[in-house]
Amino acid sequence: MTIEEHHPRILLIDSYDSFTFNLVSLCKQAIPNCHIYIIKNDTFIISELLPYLASFSAVIVGPGPGSPNNDRDIGVIKDLWNIPEQSLIPIFGVCLGLQSLGVGYGAHLKRLQVVKHGQISRIHHNGVELFRGVGMVEAVRYHSLHVVLEDGGEVEELAWTDDHAENGRVVMAVRHTFKPFWAVQYHPESICTRGGGLEVMQNFWRLAQGWTRKTGRRVLPWTTALASTIGKPWPAFPVPSHQQPLLSVSSPTVSTQILELPNLAAYTVCELFGVSNEESPFVLLDSAAQPGRFSIIGSLMQTSLQITYFVGDDFVSLIRGTHIMKEYFGRLDNIWTWLGDFMASKRVRGGHPDIPFWGGLVGVLSYELGVHSMHVSLDKLQREGQEHPDANLIFVERSVVIDSATGRVVVQSLIPDDSWVADTAFILSEASTKTARVAPPIIDVAPVVRLPEKCCYIARINAAKERIFAGDSYELCLTARTTISVPKALSVHGSSSWRRYQALRSKNPAPYSAYVRLHPTTLLSSSPERFLSTSRPPNPVFHLRPIKGTVRKAPGRTRADAEVALVGSIKEVAENLMIVDLIRHDLHAVVGEDVQVKQFCAVEEYETVWQLVSVIEGRLEPSSCGTGDPDSQLGWEVLRRSLPPGSMTGAPKKRSVEILQTLEDHKRSLYSGVFGYWCVGGGTDWSVTIRSCFKLDRSNAEHDAVEVWHLGAGGAITALSDAEDEWEEMLVKLKSVLGAFGVQ
Repeated sequence: MTIEEHHPRILLIDSYDSFTFNLVSLCKQAIPNCHIYIIKNDTFIISELLPYLASFSAVIVGPGPGSPNNDRDIGVIKDLWNIPEQSLIPIFGVCLGLQSLGVGYGAHLKRLQVVKHGQISRIHHNGVELFRGVGMVEAVRYHSLHVVLEDGGEVEELAWTDDHAENGRVVMAVRHTFKPFWAVQYHPESICTRGGGLEVMQNFWRLAQGWTRKTGRRVLPWTTALASTIGKPWPAFPVPSHQQPLLSVSSPTVSTQILELPNLAAYTVCELFGVSNEESPFVLLDSAAQPGRFSIIGSLMQTSLQITYFVGDDFVSLIRGTHIMKEYFGRLDNIWTWLGDFMASKRVRGGHPDIPFWGGLVGVLSYELGVHSMHVSLDKLQREGQEHPDANLIFVERSVVIDSATGRVVVQSLIPDDSWVADTAFILSEASTKTARVAPPIIDVAPVVRLPEKCCYIARINAAKERIFAGDSYELCLTARTTISVPKALSVHGSSSWRRYQALRSKNPAPYSAYVRLHPTTLLSSSPERFLSTSRPPNPVFHLRPIKGTVRKAPGRTRADAEVALVGSIKEVAENLMIVDLIRHDLHAVVGEDVQVKQFCAVEEYETVWQLVSVIEGRLEPSSCGTGDPDSQLGWEVLRRSLPPGSMTGAPKKRSVEILQTLEDHKRSLYSGVFGYWCVGGGTDWSVTIRSCFKLDRSNAEHDAVEVWHLGAGGAITALSDAEDEWEEMLVKLKSVLGAFGVQ
């Protein structure tokens, strides 16, 4: 047996989809020991690609947005079906791949009358070829277009579904009658496909091998020239830009003191740490409700390092008090590798293993930072004048962590022999015995609220649906900005933004709340959605908890009622499923095969709502880490690949983000980005910036009589969306934050 037979080489052509790496993982399972190489559909023209095909065992044509009749959407794929006989190679197409194959041989492309995105259908088949030995198939569909085959043509049907009055009979799988081409319309890689996934992919490989033996096709050897042109096989694990030494007994340690203070409130600690001084930076990550547990309060110093970055710059600004220094990136570096190297240099040991944060970076990352990392143009949204940094982080050396589950309070410092730890422990012990002072209310003059225009928002919902019907997206998370102008709050106790945060926390307690004041940004958040958390190395676990589906609590509404409204809703489950499949793709792209859905569409109870929540976890194989300490770079790479949060974009992510730029008038800025921390021990926790408001602290703010706050809200638009319902849902989401300004 040749080396090529031991390690088949598969070429997967990606059409900028958000499920590609799920398909890659499925292929890896189906074809033992295979090496999978991935190219975009616009990387090569067919004359360039043809010579390379001889070095591959088969080609997988992945799904993607758009139409097979649009060259921008399909690229080189349209030419694969007519390659010369001497260059023939087995090809398996999915979704857009099937449509392209069908159209290439005379099929008619049509729109479905009722779009099927994230919906499960029973697939009927004839039990041969792709479906040999396959029983019942229930498969997930993501398509608004379909093909009607030419009678007696060279492409024939292998499977179909019956949509009855909605769409009638719809082709679900085909084969070419004499060329080695097969394809399915549904998504075999989806987490909810049953019976038509791994089995069908294994059958394709069996058919491909049979055709190869029958025709005597030989796979040419791999060469260094091919490797430099095509790239590395998946997964190509990221490595540090600069190797960092492993932790040793001489590495810095964390000074820690643990107190049993069950009555000590986070806001008491904040006020002891000077939160009321509006001019100073401050960070609080606040678990104000279940299932949140730990609240993190930074005790910042004048020398605490603040790091800011604007998309498009080739440097970061390093700020200590009034001193600002620019540090430029190296030729091969960017903000992500810079942050990874910075945190690798700060690694410590010896913190309490049960405490998730020992010290490290705390702050916010914007939506546009994620968009930029996807190589989507931001020309329309170039900054004008002063604005919020796209990365705004501060390095926390002294902190207090409150564990609401145990009543423990942990005082800790990264500074060697820091007497602050013992001093603070004494102060907190004293404070816990005193009655907490009730914060005085903010005295507000009625704020001026500028909501989005309803007619404009509904028109854009309809425009989004048209793009969905056309096949450009499965789901578009459309948002709009609301502006609140309010006279500066009157309070004898100082910081108006801190009092406003307390009002927000009181009215809408949330598990991932935050008060972050890092000039020029102040963020108040009552977010219910954790985005990405990472356990400490070695062998970190990446954990994501997307929320799609919300029912507000109301008198008489039970959990059973919420489950009927959420789990029983085709629309709500489909929205959640699309994001679950998208997140699996994001994780597979970095960590490889080990990605699992630990919870799918479970109803969870929060303070004011019921939510439909899924949980996805990814792990990197221990042997993949190599030498040195790659965990910091790996963690930043997972974060980079996952931004912007899929629950705030839709899918496929790249095309959806591009479409949303044409439907939204403003930069989202902090809204739809993330906030949280990166611990010096290697762990992370980031939450989605929703149910939040933020303001820009201008340099002449002391002369301003009015504060201007921005907040965003919106919803996932699908083919099943009702425009009036979506408008009302947006207003409901706004209310949780508007209440902090006295707006009912």
